[in-house]
Amino acid sequence: MMKMIDFTLIRRRLILATVCTLSLPASHAMAQENAYELPKFEIYSEQVANQTPVGSFAMPVSGLRFEPRVDIQARNLAEGQADVTIRGGVFENTGFKLGAVSLFDPQTGHYFAEIPVAPAMLLSPTILTGASNAIAGFNAEVGTVAYGWRPIEQRGEASGAFGDYSSNRQSLYQGIVWPGSAAAQTVAADVELSRSESDGTVPFGDHNFKRASGRIQLRGAQSQTDLFAGWQDKFFGWPNLYTPFGVNETEHLKTELYTFNHRVQLTPGSYWQLGAFYRRNYDDYEFNRFVPGQFNPYQHTTRVSAVALDGRSESGDYALVYNAQAMRDRLESTSLTFGPYTTRSYLKLAVVPERTFHLEAGKVTLKAGATYDDTNRDASAVSPVIEAELLQPTGQRFYAQYSESTQVPTYTAIKSNPAAGLFRGNPNLGRETSRNFEVGTGFKSAGWTIDTAAFYRRDDELADWTFRKGVTARTANPVDIGTYGFEIVAAHKTSRYDLVVGYTYLDKNADYGLTTIDASFYALNFARHRLTAAVVLRLGAGFELRLDNEFRVQQKNLLRVIGGNDAVLSTFGLYYLPPRWRGVEFSAMVDNVWDSDFQEVPSVPASRRQFSVGAAWRW
Repeated sequence: MMKMIDFTLIRRRLILATVCTLSLPASHAMAQENAYELPKFEIYSEQVANQTPVGSFAMPVSGLRFEPRVDIQARNLAEGQADVTIRGGVFENTGFKLGAVSLFDPQTGHYFAEIPVAPAMLLSPTILTGASNAIAGFNAEVGTVAYGWRPIEQRGEASGAFGDYSSNRQSLYQGIVWPGSAAAQTVAADVELSRSESDGTVPFGDHNFKRASGRIQLRGAQSQTDLFAGWQDKFFGWPNLYTPFGVNETEHLKTELYTFNHRVQLTPGSYWQLGAFYRRNYDDYEFNRFVPGQFNPYQHTTRVSAVALDGRSESGDYALVYNAQAMRDRLESTSLTFGPYTTRSYLKLAVVPERTFHLEAGKVTLKAGATYDDTNRDASAVSPVIEAELLQPTGQRFYAQYSESTQVPTYTAIKSNPAAGLFRGNPNLGRETSRNFEVGTGFKSAGWTIDTAAFYRRDDELADWTFRKGVTARTANPVDIGTYGFEIVAAHKTSRYDLVVGYTYLDKNADYGLTTIDASFYALNFARHRLTAAVVLRLGAGFELRLDNEFRVQQKNLLRVIGGNDAVLSTFGLYYLPPRWRGVEFSAMVDNVWDSDFQEVPSVPASRRQFSVGAAWRW
């Protein structure tokens, strides 16, 4: 039976919080009230209110924490270690895309979001699901967070903040556009440096983060070429970081990323882009920070290189959508030593033709194609993609689609010792298959933009990590699982406020076959009801209030021993842009306003309430 929801409690708290937000640049808001325009600076995500976190500097994952279509399950900070899930999937069902290339960590999905790119260099993310993910995603069955490279502008920003628990952060960004042109091309570059540290909101929850990233850009009237290099070093601790045994664990991650992307926009409906990347990720995990190397010296280095091409070619009523990526990885590990191989090659191809018919009721577009996935270690798979869409003259959109997608498990799942240790693998795990059917609509009404979707997804042989009473380990096991879902996202913008509200309902049926489990860390850790609300209030006289909020009713889990199954999570920020001090911004922020102890990952303690004050200067 569905648990009854205390709507009185929700109403009281969300009246105080005023529900979730879409944020315009503060420069735009101030320009409406003053005769001058403030220096340009960009928002990182259009679906959330606060663009900078309280406890650390901003990372790509920061803008996803209150995103209506994305559920972040954090350990310590979201910027420390965060599992990114979409539509009730697990942390390894979600991919990340930069331009043409899809990034990947072959060791574990826990590190998919380790992307050493300053959000100031990226466009606001697009969340790909269903058929869009089947076509453009890579080894990610359920969803993909897709970023484009932002055009560089002549601007700079320096910011800093400090707060309780000895927290402090500093960031510096500078974009340069050289005057003149080379063959009608604009040459530009940007660079960013950031650092943060804290003692943590719980004992032994400290962190020390550093990032350096830079880019060279060549931009023409219809093309943009980006060459990027980034480096990130993260050390953080947390009790029960990955295991439910009351031990103070630590992790040290070092990530390098080098990537190239060239995009050509031929017409509004036609483009192509070519990309390549190399990524190296080093991971040193300590089960007990006071006894280094206990059980195993968990040290891993992964190297991944890839080339990719995607695009859309349009000619009259016909179009062709295509995507291709070839990738190779390599693993070096002190503990992932079971199994015969430490390298793997991947290939993804997608071709989906489109045909548009012009009818009295509107434009009908039919899409039908397929994707091909292969590795040199697993069986290949061909997956269909079918969609029918009606776009009415009023702008209202209706669609129905069926798509399949597949992926193979990471090395931690298949190469961990299957009979001993804290993390017990399963060498028999193979290719996973997801089948998704959904219908949806999108429309505008009375100043609101509204998108809805209802879906059923069937995941077969999904790799999950499970728990048994009396067994000091988590074990990788396959599960067949059906997910029913409904989601709605609504946005409204005025001269005085911006509002984005999202609601998702999920229900699951799981079959672990002959395997007996007592609890699931991931596949059955989901919110049955999740409501997000972000609001930006422009108060006048240079003041702005930004509120991000989430209410959730979580599926019960034996491992969640503190905090219950319901939670209200909020981040509030008050910003002041002095009208007489051009480019200056002061801020005061509080995270986890209600000091919730809800465990986003079962058995992992919550990060507690935290405050910070900061200042930024933009030129």
